[in-house]
Amino acid sequence: MKAHEILTHSRRQFKQTTDSNHNLPIAPNLLNFDFTARAPDKVWVGDIAYVWTAEGWPCLAAVIDLFSRQLVGFAFGERMGAQLVDSGLRMACFRRRPAPGLIFPSDRGSQYASDRRTHP
Repeated sequence: MKAHEILTHSRRQFKQTTDSNHNLPIAPNLLNFDFTARAPDKVWVGDIAYVWTAEGWPCLAAVIDLFSRQLVGFAFGERMGAQLVDSGLRMACFRRRPAPGLIFPSDRGSQYASDRRTHP
């Protein structure tokens, strides 16, 4: 490889981004690992990820409808915080206007359990 000037791309080390070790209130698990939905806008799921762009590694908070598997809301930001999750969820609610009773499970990380009024 050295003789032919072939370079390798080394893998990045895994970085844990979910902080489940917190004292914030946790909602009960209503899905019990049943990730099927019988109709649109009954069950949404969310997660946060880093996404490579030409400008670096911004965070993406995504909200997906389990019935259609469509992205219904999202937000990009510099920090992986409760405000990012809140922005993505607000977009989804504004676009879809779900009826009361929507279930939105998450990985129970601090960003999803936070009360933004006390944990910005």
